[in-house]
Amino acid sequence: MNRDLRSAHIPSVPLSTEAADHPHVFARAFNSFDPERLDLVYEPEAAFAARPGEPVTGCERVRANAELLALRIPIRVVPRHCYVSGDIALHIVDWTIDGTAPDGRETHLAGTATDVARRGADGYWRYVVDNPFGTACED
Repeated sequence: MNRDLRSAHIPSVPLSTEAADHPHVFARAFNSFDPERLDLVYEPEAAFAARPGEPVTGCERVRANAELLALRIPIRVVPRHCYVSGDIALHIVDWTIDGTAPDGRETHLAGTATDVARRGADGYWRYVVDNPFGTACED
């Protein structure tokens, strides 16, 4: 993927200049089921906690998101809070992936994300940390 596209305005999944809109931008990108399009909502070095306590970056982040996208089940997001300080935003977002995967398997994934986004020099928000299981604890 051409990383210069990060600042491009993609017509089908435009980035947001408002921090509170970023979870919805993420959902639209996720629901395209295109890993490269989804990766545009992240900064290049952003971390994605694909599993609690196991953040990945770069190609591993794309690969981990591609696994979720392969389910071909849309995500639904319900933002709870968005706290902004300058160019940094903390998002608390409830999400669900609920439906039937291509292999016929019923799938239900849900969580409350604790995510950090940053406004870039271009004015668009992107995730720096995507922690979908932000409230999960390990036993």
